[in-house]
Amino acid sequence: MKPYLLYLTTANAEEAEKIARHLLENRLIACANISDGLRSLYRWEGRTADDTECLLLMKTTEASLEAVKREVLALHSYSCPGLSVVPIEDGNPAFLEWIATETGAA
Repeated sequence: MKPYLLYLTTANAEEAEKIARHLLENRLIACANISDGLRSLYRWEGRTADDTECLLLMKTTEASLEAVKREVLALHSYSCPGLSVVPIEDGNPAFLEWIATETGAA
């Protein structure tokens, strides 16, 4: 069981909550953290954008990773969602085991 942290920006807190609840209800993630009011500066379609977004952090396992990515792409309002996947190399063993249990990977 390899755990992962997923980093995703959304248009607003409502979208972040919708995605998180869907993934939780389907046991694809163990938990989600929503941080509203994120300021994002980025290049898009030839211009520099300055927007307010919401940050959604999620924890999952390798077994659920492809399904999470598929569901995020289907639910997200952006044409190119900024989903990043970061392997969790170390951490509290009990927490990592909890991630596996909650996603059905244990």
